[in-house]
Amino acid sequence: MKRVLVLMLAGLLSAAAVFGNGQQASGSGDTVKIAVALPMTGDNAEYGQSFLTAAQIMVERWNKAGGVLGKQIELVIYDDKNSAEEAASIAQKIVSNKDIIGVLGHFSSGVSMTAAPTYQENKVIEISNCASHPDYSKIGNYIFRNNTVISEEFKVVVDVVANDLNLKNVGIIAIKTDWGTTAGGIAADYVKSNNKLNLVAYEQVLETSDDYTPAIAKLKAAGAEAVIAVGMYSLYGPLARQYKEADPKIQLLGVSNAYTQQIIQLGGSAVEGLFAPVSFFAESPDPTVMEFVNEFKKRFGMEPSSLAAQAYDSIGILLEAIKKAGTLDHEAVRNAVNNISYPGITGPTTFDAIGDASKTFQKVVIKNGKFVQY
Repeated sequence: MKRVLVLMLAGLLSAAAVFGNGQQASGSGDTVKIAVALPMTGDNAEYGQSFLTAAQIMVERWNKAGGVLGKQIELVIYDDKNSAEEAASIAQKIVSNKDIIGVLGHFSSGVSMTAAPTYQENKVIEISNCASHPDYSKIGNYIFRNNTVISEEFKVVVDVVANDLNLKNVGIIAIKTDWGTTAGGIAADYVKSNNKLNLVAYEQVLETSDDYTPAIAKLKAAGAEAVIAVGMYSLYGPLARQYKEADPKIQLLGVSNAYTQQIIQLGGSAVEGLFAPVSFFAESPDPTVMEFVNEFKKRFGMEPSSLAAQAYDSIGILLEAIKKAGTLDHEAVRNAVNNISYPGITGPTTFDAIGDASKTFQKVVIKNGKFVQY
């Protein structure tokens, strides 16, 4: 895995020409600049690197067609390491560069929410492709999410347990971060509000842990038939292996960030049967989806996740808004984003008054070592 990361990083550096300190990805002339502020190193680097790859594909597509407003598009890349402290510093650097019209970032909800007030105060558009905390977009009218509030995902997950799988006793295991605590609590509320389900146990674990056996023992003792896992992809593989050893019949379910090939690589046969709700499915026969998937696989070595696809669409949304506004005036572009109807690879996307995207979910499950539609 480390060798794969090194090779992917080398490819990204070659494509971007810079890394980590906000230097331009290419050129320095009369260009439209968009910042990318994501974890390029650290525990969540594979997420950040995959989102950057998706952003680069979109920018290159526009640049080959002539750019936007007669100018080429330039990505300005920052490594926030998924750290709130780093993100706060980077946000100040981004807003001090008056040529930057908007930013794709940040990764986790907590980090995004740390940086967002700076963007809002300076009228720099922030579009996060993965922030799901309910309060994120409420920070201001320049703050958008091309993702849904996490509660929308749990509606689908709970429906799968109650109506597709016809199970009753549900456990929850969530990572002990700001996002994990909030999301886990929302999941618990949805389970408890469904009259077909019983919430039998709720456990929190450290994000950096790889031993989940104490939490598993409590969930198993409580009689959990299905367990909703709330975490990043690094949670699912070890959790599945350890849980299947304790209870081979357990049904595991995740959220949209579970839809990534890394889970299959880390979990092997133990993740067979894992469900997740997604706004994007890489096996779609749609020609625009196939074109993106093929190019992404060529560059990154694996299929894109739904979050990577949302990063691709996020850049497209911002560029289309600039085109519709006919100007780089921040307020005009912000208004265009808010009123956009974008036919992306993650489905038709519109934003409500507070900047939340509307998405339609598909249900996917791991079967015979790959994700398939359920």
